[in-house]
Amino acid sequence: MLATIRHTPPQPPEAPTLVIAHGLYGSARNWGVIARRLADRREVVAVDMRNHGDSPRFPVQGYPEMAADLAEVIESLGAPVDLMGHSMGGKAAMQLALTRPELIRRLVVADIAPVAYSHDQSQHARAMASVDLSTIKTRAEAEAALSAGVDDPALRAFFLQSLDLRQHPPRWKLNLPVLEAEMPKIVGWPGTEGQFPRPALFLTGAQSQYVRPEQRETIRALFPKARFAKIPGAGHWLHAEQPRAFEETVRVFLEA
Repeated sequence: MLATIRHTPPQPPEAPTLVIAHGLYGSARNWGVIARRLADRREVVAVDMRNHGDSPRFPVQGYPEMAADLAEVIESLGAPVDLMGHSMGGKAAMQLALTRPELIRRLVVADIAPVAYSHDQSQHARAMASVDLSTIKTRAEAEAALSAGVDDPALRAFFLQSLDLRQHPPRWKLNLPVLEAEMPKIVGWPGTEGQFPRPALFLTGAQSQYVRPEQRETIRALFPKARFAKIPGAGHWLHAEQPRAFEETVRVFLEA
């Protein structure tokens, strides 16, 4: 089963458990601040997706498989739960909602649509894999080495959250060869049919291009109770760029 980080409320839970599925190259740890804040009156369980963090390694990274992983976690917690996913995690959450809707009470999809994208993220897997970890002892050394393949300091900082410097030599807590090989599936969409009959929030960054107005018809066909909201001043990493606004918007939707 997927590795999880559980955040327990100070008092007995008053609301359904919230499960959080991170995006590509991320981990449950990335969601610590938001998860802790949302755990004031409910249990929040952040997962490491397959081939990420402390979760098992598999040779495939398709959305049916990722949805099955989430279903296993949810069934162990007691369904139905509220489910939130960002980017790759959002697609896995949508896949589960369309195929096992009885497991989910409310769905939050952060900055992704149920469509195939043309962009390719495999260059980042290659950049991380190219770092000679045998020479790395500190985070600063790792960042300097990674800068050869990743120009954006914010992206480097995000990727380095998945570098385990406690190991000697350090190791990436990502199955980089599989993630690179399976990239067509990750940026794609399996064309899943069906409908999720309960409320779904599609929350996007106002500066992001991942969810376009012309995609709303596709979204509504699969999620007829879809609602749409934008976070001002945020791009694709909306939960990291505007965490308080993100948290408050999610809270209002889940508690409506």
